[in-house]
Amino acid sequence: MRLGSAVRETFGFFFTLGRRTGRTRTFALLGLVPVAMAVAARAILHGRTGDLAAVSTEILMVFFLQFYIVILALFHGTSITAEEVENRTLSYLLTRPIPKTAIVLGKFSAYAALMSAMVAVGLGASYFVLNAGRMGDAALYAAFFRYLGVLGLGVLAYTAFFAFLGTALKRAIIPGLAFGFGWETAIQYFPGSTQRFSVVHYLKSLLPYRPGSGGGRGVALLLFRLEPTSPALAVLALLAITAVFLALACAVFRAKEYVSGD
Repeated sequence: MRLGSAVRETFGFFFTLGRRTGRTRTFALLGLVPVAMAVAARAILHGRTGDLAAVSTEILMVFFLQFYIVILALFHGTSITAEEVENRTLSYLLTRPIPKTAIVLGKFSAYAALMSAMVAVGLGASYFVLNAGRMGDAALYAAFFRYLGVLGLGVLAYTAFFAFLGTALKRAIIPGLAFGFGWETAIQYFPGSTQRFSVVHYLKSLLPYRPGSGGGRGVALLLFRLEPTSPALAVLALLAITAVFLALACAVFRAKEYVSGD
């Protein structure tokens, strides 16, 4: 079977399967937390549109950017190969004429699509609840799609990295947590070029709001010490991170010999 056909077949199977799992339902419900927060904020801050815009940005930065996409990518990315080994289903997959590379790429694509859908629903609902009074403003939609694009790139980059981690290490969750919520959090406050050794730096560089700008109310603290990379370079960096770690995950998975009990 050709690689492209094998990837499409693997994608279709795991996308359909993934929609029905308890893990997907749990994470989908978690993605609705900011919607409840948005409804509460709307009621409390009724009539104060500037405050609502600030709260909207805070929700994006804190919940979606620094927590939700990281936790989604961690559990889905590390499971791309590990769950097949732990559930002893890899041998059944390999009885079909499907290359190991297609398993990684197909599952990565399926999980990335599922995660992106969950992010889009949670972000869209919370964002438009908070900004219900500005629905006629075209800039509102431009900012939303930019947010969504940033989070989509984050899903790809983090999932590729965690897929590599899950393929290379037998117990990848703890190192993944240390990276996602240790390194990625701490390095944001390092001055200079050190920040560029993180995924979150490039994601924040693409956000439409900047400290001191007219639309940046409420985010100056979260963007403290950010020395942004240009948007074009940030996008290229995120795509490069995705491609490199996905290629490494495929290479390690192809090279590994799995035996019963691994």
